[in-house]
Amino acid sequence: MLLPVPPATSFTPVFSLFGGALIGLGAATLWIGNGRVAGVSGVLGGLIEPKERDWKLAFIAGMLLTGLIARVLGIDPSFQLSGPRLLLVPAGLLVGLGAALAGGCGSGHGICGLSRLSPRSIAATATFMGVAFVAVFLTRVIGGMF
Repeated sequence: MLLPVPPATSFTPVFSLFGGALIGLGAATLWIGNGRVAGVSGVLGGLIEPKERDWKLAFIAGMLLTGLIARVLGIDPSFQLSGPRLLLVPAGLLVGLGAALAGGCGSGHGICGLSRLSPRSIAATATFMGVAFVAVFLTRVIGGMF
């Protein structure tokens, strides 16, 4: 029997603590073991280049395998999207554009950069979060879409 993962709007300190610890462990392992920042957009984008492709493929495979491991442990890692699916493509493109303009994504700046107290990452993360707050406000409060 699978344990359902609570909705993203639920207060889940155990799931959150465990997930955060795994993310921190993965980021620290990559930094200490390979001297690389665990920025997912950079890792994915770097798969195009043949240079250092092995560790990048292993990193992505590890993220994908986590869902399978959760299922084996009896945790249902699936989630439900709400709202119009038509917005997923432009939303994804905007996230990619933001990551490109910031020179990294939320995982690279928000986890690895903030832990190193990088001023550039602090500014990028504050911008990411500010835009996210505005987007949620516009879609949920003003637009009533979700």
